[in-house]
Amino acid sequence: MKLAAGINFDAHGLVQSINAMQMEMDIMGIFGENVVGFDKVGYQRKEAVISSFAEFIGPNALSHSVDNQVGRLVMTQKPLDIALSEKGYFQVLNKDGSIELTRDGRFKINKDGELLTQTNQKVLSMGGSPIVLPVVPESIDMINIGLDGKIGVFDKEKRGLIPAGVIGVVSPDGSVISSNCVRQGYVESSNVSLEKEYLEMANYKRSFEANRQMFRLQNSKLSSAISRLGQV
Repeated sequence: MKLAAGINFDAHGLVQSINAMQMEMDIMGIFGENVVGFDKVGYQRKEAVISSFAEFIGPNALSHSVDNQVGRLVMTQKPLDIALSEKGYFQVLNKDGSIELTRDGRFKINKDGELLTQTNQKVLSMGGSPIVLPVVPESIDMINIGLDGKIGVFDKEKRGLIPAGVIGVVSPDGSVISSNCVRQGYVESSNVSLEKEYLEMANYKRSFEANRQMFRLQNSKLSSAISRLGQV
């Protein structure tokens, strides 16, 4: 900033302090999302990613990545609760035809035998089509899901399992994964560690306070310089 009477004042320090505070608030927001997601089934924590020259471009330098480490598996003994013990995702079909990836394996079946999520999205098979049971069992306890994702429904008349498809497990880019990682009767808790989130958040809180103090100091000096120039 250039003031009258030929005095030059570099306001870059103020800009840097403001940019730093904005970015630190956004980073703490990411930690806040992780804390909220701690109790969500299948939630994967987000990690802040800061690019180069963050001191110049501020919040625009911030993005995030997803930590795809497997969370804690919790036994529920419910036949339609399914967890993945390795990295990967279930594929579910939205009403608008788009495909969504999720690790929330709390499923259910409707009267037509369709395998659905808790929000009524259709669960897709290894071949990419919705999974529909050939018969609707009297009890969900008659449904068996193997480690390889193969679904079988017990038929009383035939006294055996009727194949009902294979649950699709894919990588983040949609590539099919062949692995014995499907666990029936389990759900996956989030991979968030509250201790880690609060400890890392505390560092950014301290940094935010330091930048706020710096901003106040620089702003005070600038106000004082302008006041003196006005008296001349």
